[in-house]
Amino acid sequence: MEKITANVYVESKLSMCNSSVVITKDGVVVIDTPMIPANAKKVAAEAERFGPVRYVINTEPHSDHISGDCYFGGKLVTHEGTRDAILASKVKDFENMLKMMAPDSLPIPDDFHYRPPDITFTERLMFYLGGYTFKLINMPGHTPYQVAVYVPEERIVFTSDNVVVGNMPFLGPSLPGQWLKSLKEYDKLDVDKVVPGHGPVAEKSAIKQMYKIVKGCLDAVKVAIDKGMSLEEAQEKVTFAEILPGVPEHVKGVARMNVARLYEYIKNKEK
Repeated sequence: MEKITANVYVESKLSMCNSSVVITKDGVVVIDTPMIPANAKKVAAEAERFGPVRYVINTEPHSDHISGDCYFGGKLVTHEGTRDAILASKVKDFENMLKMMAPDSLPIPDDFHYRPPDITFTERLMFYLGGYTFKLINMPGHTPYQVAVYVPEERIVFTSDNVVVGNMPFLGPSLPGQWLKSLKEYDKLDVDKVVPGHGPVAEKSAIKQMYKIVKGCLDAVKVAIDKGMSLEEAQEKVTFAEILPGVPEHVKGVARMNVARLYEYIKNKEK
């Protein structure tokens, strides 16, 4: 795990998303858990070296953030919408996902299961542990249920996939207009460090950069629609290459899905 501040560590190599640990004098808070069971067990063991895990926070409902929960102790905290997604999750679907994304991690171990949360909220939740304040704020964007975890004592915010660094954002299930509003709210926080959902830990400037990316993607699809392009034409023509130069070939499919979502969003707004 990479040491970010005196009491914050981030694991970005073993996880499909970033998993983080905040160490307090009364125990540990984990933010998001690795998707692959073997990696989740490794991160859980690493977290427990710093003290007992008191809370685990899921920042969104996608599998790369929630699937390792069963290997961690403490109380699990999520948005109410994430709880619904966890309760609806099926191990067979998880197995199929691993076949595509991490076939070497199969078979799924017998001790794997989807863990329902102990505590949920819808707008805001705050708790205190070992001299630290954990402010959980619903910030719709990447999904309706995105949660920002703001720890003012460390001047750090964990943004989940509302901010990604060095990656193509996934706009498939997103709420683009609310995403832009949420990024403006993030920018009001008094922080030095931003822990994105994917990619390296960044400075606060990453929030404004993410705003430019989301707005740039939205504007690019709007231009295509204004030119009269069909969805299929837009998916061929709009690659977001100017907004995200050097996009690897393997994420071109994500770009097509992003175009589809933004096309639908813009068309619905025009009705």
